Amino acid sequence: MLAEIKGINEECGVFGIWGHEKAAELTYYGLHSMQHRGQEGAGIVSSDGVELKPYKGLGLVNDVFKHADFDELSGKVAVGHVRYSTQGGKVIENVQPLLFRAQAGSMALAHNGNIMNAHKLRGELEEEGSIFQTSSDTEVLAHLIKRSGNEISEKTIANALNKVVGAYAYIILKEDKMFVALDPSGIRPLSIGKLGEAYVVASETCAFDQIGATFEREVLPGELITISDEGLSSTRFAMREQRKMCAMEYVYLSRPDSDVNLVNIHASRKRMGIELAKEAPTEADMVIGVPDSSISAAIGYAEQSGLPYEMGIIKNRYVGRTFIQPSQELRELGVKMKLSPVRGIVEGKRIVMIDDSIVRGTTSRRIVQMLKKAGAKEVHVRIASPSIQHPCYYGIDMSTRKELIAANYTLEGICEQIGADSIAYLSEAGLEKAIVKDKTLNQGICTACMTGKYPVKEDGQKEVVFTSC
Repeated sequence: MLAEIKGINEECGVFGIWGHEKAAELTYYGLHSMQHRGQEGAGIVSSDGVELKPYKGLGLVNDVFKHADFDELSGKVAVGHVRYSTQGGKVIENVQPLLFRAQAGSMALAHNGNIMNAHKLRGELEEEGSIFQTSSDTEVLAHLIKRSGNEISEKTIANALNKVVGAYAYIILKEDKMFVALDPSGIRPLSIGKLGEAYVVASETCAFDQIGATFEREVLPGELITISDEGLSSTRFAMREQRKMCAMEYVYLSRPDSDVNLVNIHASRKRMGIELAKEAPTEADMVIGVPDSSISAAIGYAEQSGLPYEMGIIKNRYVGRTFIQPSQELRELGVKMKLSPVRGIVEGKRIVMIDDSIVRGTTSRRIVQMLKKAGAKEVHVRIASPSIQHPCYYGIDMSTRKELIAANYTLEGICEQIGADSIAYLSEAGLEKAIVKDKTLNQGICTACMTGKYPVKEDGQKEVVFTSC
């Protein structure tokens, strides 16, 4: 489904490279491969070992860098970011990497995720004299680092990280070192790769493929990595916990060709479709998927059920993501502009329509209406994930409970609201079976938006269950 239409908006994407002559250019290509993670802004900060040099702007990666002079971003080190705001407005000041200059040394920060206690920390820091230049929660960490000591080091960064609560993947760059950190629960994705002798860091492994790098390993929960001309070293700023990788990375957010926590996204989505077909079979003539993230699950459902998979819905590739504005009226109009039924395929047929998730339900209703208007005899909706009934506090711009259809209607009510002939969701057990290959490999998932079981609460408590409002 289309994120800007249905209400699930991607977090952000971070990228870093150390030790390559074309660091800034490779960062551009890495960011381009992760454009799906954020379309509001993009930026790069490079280092030649003496100075940090920034370039950033609002819009898509191509638009931001189309007039960039990469000779001015010289150096063998760079960090980049594509942004979708979960905290802070859509202004140039909030576009990352954020750059801070000081007599003791400069620092650039790129962050994916959300700091749950940012408001509290910001208030405390302002009372102590800190002056903030942005409304982004990312800036909080920079102030905490400087409060921990004048030097930007493993010690000051670790002290700062132990004061923040939430889901985060950080790349922190100073003139002569790069630091990489992942939250203790490992909710956000972050991987290390190699390109020759250069080290590469990225939110998704598709960025490695884009530039010809090879995957080395995942960044571990609670791990702080230091990369410099001396190589790579690792320490821990927090005790490693059972990993709770965001389930929505597998359901919707990540690219199909990425591997997240050692699990391929396309393969896991296909397994979701297989499990869904086992749990919720139905009499039908064909299976179709809502482009793009639902296609893998639709293939799995068709394979398991023995029904043919057909291309019953076409996506218009020439309507940009930024066209759709965040009003419900334009979201619904956007469905017609972006998705079109194939009448010659669906007319007179009983259809199983696979989608990755339902948030508000308005988009699903429009698609079901389009299919029936195109002549579909029956439309049976099958969702390749459990129902979303709770907001996300970890970096995904999820709707409030009042807007979540599954939080306010029964299964029968949802079916009636979207006009389907039947509806079924994948169970939590089915989702876990599709994603988690081996629990002993620390491959747990966070399903808080589906179950209300939040692995991290703002006060630092673990596994808190939020009940219905």
